Amino acid sequence: MKMEELDRPPVAIFTQSATIGQMDKVGAAWPEAHKSAELMAKLAAAQADVFGFECVRASFCLTAEAERLGCKVQVEKKDAAPMIKEHPFHFDPMMGEYDGTDGLMSPEDFIKEGRPAAVIKACELLKKSHGANYAVVAGNTGPFTLAGHMINTENMVFGMMMAPEEVAKWVDAVNPIVAKYTQALSDAGADIIQMSEPSASTDMLAPDMFEDASGKYIVNCLANVKDAFSVLHICGDTYPILDGMIGTGVTGLSVEEKVDPFKAADKVAKRAALVGNVGSVKPLFQGTPEEVKAGAINSAKAGFSVISSGCGIASATPDANMIAMVEAIKSFKR
Repeated sequence: MKMEELDRPPVAIFTQSATIGQMDKVGAAWPEAHKSAELMAKLAAAQADVFGFECVRASFCLTAEAERLGCKVQVEKKDAAPMIKEHPFHFDPMMGEYDGTDGLMSPEDFIKEGRPAAVIKACELLKKSHGANYAVVAGNTGPFTLAGHMINTENMVFGMMMAPEEVAKWVDAVNPIVAKYTQALSDAGADIIQMSEPSASTDMLAPDMFEDASGKYIVNCLANVKDAFSVLHICGDTYPILDGMIGTGVTGLSVEEKVDPFKAADKVAKRAALVGNVGSVKPLFQGTPEEVKAGAINSAKAGFSVISSGCGIASATPDANMIAMVEAIKSFKR
C-alpha cells in the first residue's frame, strides 16, 4: 500500500473473499458467518489459511449497514449473498415525493449493535489471530450506495438527474454514519479499509456526476480515516473517473477487469496504489486455472500494487482457480 519496490506484488482478496470451499474446510459458513463475529473471523481468515492469500478480510456483503438502518434483508443462504428486500424510506423523483431523513439513528448508536458491531468485533479477533503476519482488511459500503439502499438505488440514479438536491440530503445524512463506522473498523484493528461504492459506477452515473454523487463524501468518510490505509472500490469501467477517485485522497483504488490494467496504471501514474483486477466472473468463477494465472500475471505486469479480484468473489468459485491465482503471483518476479 506504500507503493514501495518489491520483488513481487502481494496477492490478496480485498473484496468479498468467502467461497463454499473455504466454508467447508474451516467449518464457518453463511448465513451464520454474516452474524457471528467468531464465525466471521474464522471465514475471513480462510483465504489466507486455506489458499495462501496474503490478507484476511471481513465482512462478506454490502447489506450489514443497510439492515442496521432499517432495510429488510434476506440473510438465509449458504451459497448466495444477502439481498435487500425492502427499503425503509420512500423516494420518488418522478412524482416529487421524498421522505425526510429524520428516522436515521445516530452514528454512535449505529456501531453499537447489529451486523456492523459483529464486523467490528471480527476485526478485533482477526488482529489478534492473524495481525502479526497478515494485513487485516475491513470492507464497508460507500455513502452514495448506502443512501440508495435506504430509498432504492434506481430512484437515486433518477434523482441525480431530476432532483439532485434531494439526493444530496440523503448522502449527507448517511455520510457521518459511514465515517463513524470506517473509523471504528480501523480502531478495532483493521490495517486497510476497503470501501465499495458500486452505485457510483459509470454503469449507473455519467462520469461528470461522480464528484457530486460520491467523490466529495469519500474525502470525509474514507480518505480521512486515522491509522489505516484507505481503498476505494467502484465496479464497472472506472477509467473515466480514475482522476476523480484519486482526488478523494484515498491510498488505493480497487478496479475491475473492465479497465485495461496497463491503461489504468499509466493514467494513475503511481498517485495511488492499484488493487485488482483479475475478473471475478471470468476467469475466476467460470474460467480455467490457466486462464486465472494469465489474468493475474497480466495485472502484475501492468504494475498493480496488490493483485486481487476485480470485484467480489462468487461463493461457488472453484478451489483450483483460487489456488492458481496465488501460485501465479507467488512465483512471479518483476
